[in-house]
Amino acid sequence: MIRLRQPSAALHASWVEAMREFAGETLHGFGTHGFDVEELAEPAGFARWLEREQQQNARLIDGLVPATVWWIDDDEWPGRVLGSIQLRHELNDHLLEEGGHIGFGVRPTARGRGVATAALRLVLDRAQWIGLDDVLVTCDDDNPASRAVILAAGGELEDVRGGIERYWIALT
Repeated sequence: MIRLRQPSAALHASWVEAMREFAGETLHGFGTHGFDVEELAEPAGFARWLEREQQQNARLIDGLVPATVWWIDDDEWPGRVLGSIQLRHELNDHLLEEGGHIGFGVRPTARGRGVATAALRLVLDRAQWIGLDDVLVTCDDDNPASRAVILAAGGELEDVRGGIERYWIALT
């Protein structure tokens, strides 16, 4: 069963391992804006990131909208971070164009098992709980896997802007 976990020191090494699997690809949903993987691998860098994420959950930090990030794991691989998903509590102009309310990423070795689909459904419940009626989820137009995840969650294509597909998911 897929679960969402709060970031913690206990899963830190597995999270870093997951990010390194991306081998330089964009880390959608990891909430690492302003940090690089090597900095996050160090205890001091991770502590700074974790403090920022805890503060960002409630208020605007460094120009970033309030957001919550979770790490994804499951019963099959306990203690192994399979990916990350972030719920942005509101949209700014940039997120309205291409980032959306929710970003997600699954480590390459865990793809194709329904991890992102299950995690997105869990986050949609949380989005409704914080008062959102609908959410914007985006993906690159050359990413059929993310498109399939969004469509499975009820995404309705609004348009494509500059290679970014924009989907709305009604929560009510």
